[in-house]
Amino acid sequence: MRPKGVILQWVELFNSGNSDEITELYHEDAINHQVANEQVVGKKAIREMFAKEFASAEMTCIVENIFEDGEWAILEWKDPLGLRGCGFFRITEAKIIFQRGYWDKLSFLRMHNLPLPTE
Repeated sequence: MRPKGVILQWVELFNSGNSDEITELYHEDAINHQVANEQVVGKKAIREMFAKEFASAEMTCIVENIFEDGEWAILEWKDPLGLRGCGFFRITEAKIIFQRGYWDKLSFLRMHNLPLPTE
């Protein structure tokens, strides 16, 4: 499967909120680095991250654009509350090996009435 196809599947699984299913798209030693947070290393840790996030907020990813260049796919997204961001995915053997996401964490926390950082 090409990178764009993996990302389309990722969006569908993200929107379903199932941490087990979305994690199957990742390599065992994948890295997920949402730049507003510490990077998460390994499939097990990524599964735990998604489980925690899906339990804490209702999230929906609406695709604005998907670009593909070799092993890389770029997802430009928005959500129904007005938050926007983008993600960069390196995909090898139809699995995500590296992901980096950019979005406004403070706006996300406020929109979902989650605790704000104290530092």
